[in-house]
Amino acid sequence: MPDLLIELFSEEIPARMQARAAEDLKRLMTDALVEAGLSYAGAAGLATPRRLALSVQGLSATSPTIREERKGPRVDAPEQAIEGFLRGAGVSRDDLEIRDEKKGQVYVASIPRPGRPAAEIVAEALERVIRSFPWPKSMRWGSGTLRWVRPLHSVLCILTGDDGEAQVVEMEVDGIRAGNTTRGHRFMAPDAFPVVSFEDYTAKLKRAHVVPDASERAEAIWQEATNQAFAAGCEVVEDRGLLAEIAGLVEWPVVLMGPIGDDFLDLPPEVLQTSMKEHQKFFSVRNPKTGRIERFVTVANVETADHGATILAGNRKVLAARLSDAKFFWENDLRTVRERGLEGMAEGLRDVTFHGQLGSLADRVARIAALAREIAPLVGAEADRAEQAARLCKADLQSEMVGEFPELQGLMGRYYAEAAGLDPSVAAAIEAHYKPLGPSDAVPSAPVSVTVALADKIDMLTGFWAIDEKPTGSKDPYALRRAALGVIRLVLANDLRIALDRHFDAQLLRQKIALNRDAASDDEIDTLEEILDEIADHGVFGAAFRAVLDRLEESGKPVRTGDGSLIGKLADAMPDLSDDLLAFFHDRLKVHLREEGLRHDVIDACLAMPGNDDLTLVVHRATALNTFLKTDDGENLLQGFRRANNILTQAEERDGVEYSYGANAKFAETEEERALFAALDAAEPQIAAALEAEDFAGAMAAMARLRAPIDAFFETVQVNAENAVIRRNRLNLLSRIRATCRQVADLARLEG
Repeated sequence: MPDLLIELFSEEIPARMQARAAEDLKRLMTDALVEAGLSYAGAAGLATPRRLALSVQGLSATSPTIREERKGPRVDAPEQAIEGFLRGAGVSRDDLEIRDEKKGQVYVASIPRPGRPAAEIVAEALERVIRSFPWPKSMRWGSGTLRWVRPLHSVLCILTGDDGEAQVVEMEVDGIRAGNTTRGHRFMAPDAFPVVSFEDYTAKLKRAHVVPDASERAEAIWQEATNQAFAAGCEVVEDRGLLAEIAGLVEWPVVLMGPIGDDFLDLPPEVLQTSMKEHQKFFSVRNPKTGRIERFVTVANVETADHGATILAGNRKVLAARLSDAKFFWENDLRTVRERGLEGMAEGLRDVTFHGQLGSLADRVARIAALAREIAPLVGAEADRAEQAARLCKADLQSEMVGEFPELQGLMGRYYAEAAGLDPSVAAAIEAHYKPLGPSDAVPSAPVSVTVALADKIDMLTGFWAIDEKPTGSKDPYALRRAALGVIRLVLANDLRIALDRHFDAQLLRQKIALNRDAASDDEIDTLEEILDEIADHGVFGAAFRAVLDRLEESGKPVRTGDGSLIGKLADAMPDLSDDLLAFFHDRLKVHLREEGLRHDVIDACLAMPGNDDLTLVVHRATALNTFLKTDDGENLLQGFRRANNILTQAEERDGVEYSYGANAKFAETEEERALFAALDAAEPQIAAALEAEDFAGAMAAMARLRAPIDAFFETVQVNAENAVIRRNRLNLLSRIRATCRQVADLARLEG
C-alpha cells in the first residue's frame, strides 16, 4: 500500500493561519480520498512559513470495484422510455432486474463501476482542494485565476510504494505541474532537491535548515531560550501564544538573548513585556531576584558568521526606540496624575461615547459608582472605597499608555492609583474590575474588587437590555454572555448572597431615566428618581413604584400613569425587562452548573422556587437535591411524589377543583393512612425549620423519613374510594404530600 506525500510551497504564510491550514489540508484531502473509495492507515499535516505538507500512510492502491443500482421505468412503460433508460445506463435488456414496488413492477439496472488507481483520485482531489482551499484571506497574482494565501510556487505530490520507488502524481493547477522536488531554507539552502518519501523529505529538509514540524520548532525555541536565560541567572516569562506565533515565523530557529537598556528597567514589567511582544515578538526575561524585566529573547531565521551579533545590535536599536516611546507615555501619564490626580485623568471620559443610546463613558462610570455603593454592604466592602474605585475604574482609558496598548487597561489604572497614593484596595479594584474575562480567568476575592467588578458587568447588561440590544443566536457583539457568566462566577466563588432582581431593577431604572431625561417632564424625572431611591427599601421596582405613587396621591400631587405617559410605560415595561434579564442569567447558570456535573432537570427544579435571583441559594439547593437523588431514599421518595402528583393531577382535571386543603386524620380508615398523617405532622415542622436555616440537606433528610409511610400508604390504600368524603380526604392528603415535597424544589420538573 503506497504512502502519499504532498507539499504546497509558497511565499510566507501568516503565522496565525498555519496550524489551521495544515488541519484543513489534512481534513479536505482525507475526506476526498475516503469519499472516492480509498482507505488509509494514518495522516499528518505540517506547516512552516513557506509550505503546507501532508503525509498519508498506508493508502489503498486502487479504489474497489462497486455496483451501482439505478431504478428505471415501470415494466409497462412505453418502449421508447425503456430504450432511453438502457442507453443512459449503458446496459442491455438482459441486464435488467424486475422488482415489485407499491406502484407496480419496475426495471432496475446494476451497473459495475471499476476501481480507479490512487494516483488518478489523488490528482483530482488535490486540484479541487487547492482551488477551493478555505483561507481566511487569499490573493491572486500574475495572470492566473488561482487564489492562494500568498503566491504558490510549486506542488510536490508523490506516491511511494512498498519497494521505496516514488511515483509523481500527474496533475497541474494554473500552470504549476506537480513534481518530486522541494526547496530548503530561503537563504541557507535555496536550491531544489528531490525526495522519495516522507522520511526522506523530513531528513533532507533538516539538512537544508528547515524544521518542518511546528511543535518541534516551538520546543527547540523554548528549550534554548530557557537555557540561555538560566545561564544568565534569569527566567523567561512564559507566553505560549507568543511561542506558537514565533514558531510560525521561522523555519530554522536561532535563539538570541540581549540586554534591555538601563534607561528602561524602571518601566512597569508589564509595559516592557507588552511592548516587546506586540512590536518586536520578543520574549521577556525576568531577574527573579529583582522581579524586573532585564533582558529579551529574539528568534532569528538564519545563522550568521558573527553568531547573531549584528542581528542583536539591530534589534536592540529598534527596541530602544520602541521603549523610548513607552517611557514617554509612562512619564507623561505620571505627570498628569501628579498634577491633576486620577480624577483629572478621567475628565476626558465625558467626551468618549460609550454607546449612541447609553451616553458617554463618564455617564457609564456614574452608574457603576451608584450601583457599587448599593452592592458594597452585601459584599462586605466599605461603600466609600467601592464608590471611589468605581469612579476611577475607567480613568486609565484616557492615559497615553493604554491608548498605545489597550490590553493594559485596568493594570495601568492600578499603577496610576498607586502613584496617586490611593488606598491599596481602590488600586486593586481598578485593575480587577474587568475580571473574570473568561472561564479560565481568576475571580477577584477582595471585597472592593468584587463590588466594582459586579457593578461594571451588571451595568453593561442592564444598559443593553434597556435599549433592547440583547444577544441573538450566535451573535453577541458586546460579550454580554461573558459578562453574565462573570457575574455568576463572582457570586458563586465568593459565596455572596445577593438578590439580583433588586439591582437589575435599580440599574435598569437608572438607564431608563438617562434615556428619557431630555424628553420627559421634570415631574416625571423626579418621580422616577424617587422610585429609584425607594427600591433600596422595597426591594424591586413594582413595590417601590406603588409606594411612591401612594405617597404622592396622599400629598395631593398625583402623577399621570395612564396610556402614553412615561411612568405608565415604565410600569408596564420594567418587570418584563427584569424578568427577561434574570431568565438570561438562569440560562448562563444552567450551562455553568451542567459543566460542574449537575443535572439540568435538577437545576430547573430549583430555579422554579422562590428566591431564584439569589444564585448562591439556587446552587446550594441544587447541590443538596442532586446528592439526595443519588440515594435510595431520594429515588424512592421521588417515585412516591410522582405517584401522588399524577393521581392528584388527574383527579383535579376530572373534577375541576383543586384539592389543596382539608385533609383530616379523623377520616383515616387504615393504620397506614393514620401513619402517613403522623409522619407528615412530624416532618413538616422539621422541613420548615431546616429550610428557614437554609439547611437543604437537613430538609431532604427529614423528607426522606416520609418514604416508608408513603410507600405503605400506596400499597394498602385505594385513593379513589367509593365514599366521596373519604376520597376527597385522601386526595387532600396527597395534596399535602405534594406541597410538603415541593417546599424543597419543584420535583414535578424532574425527569424519569
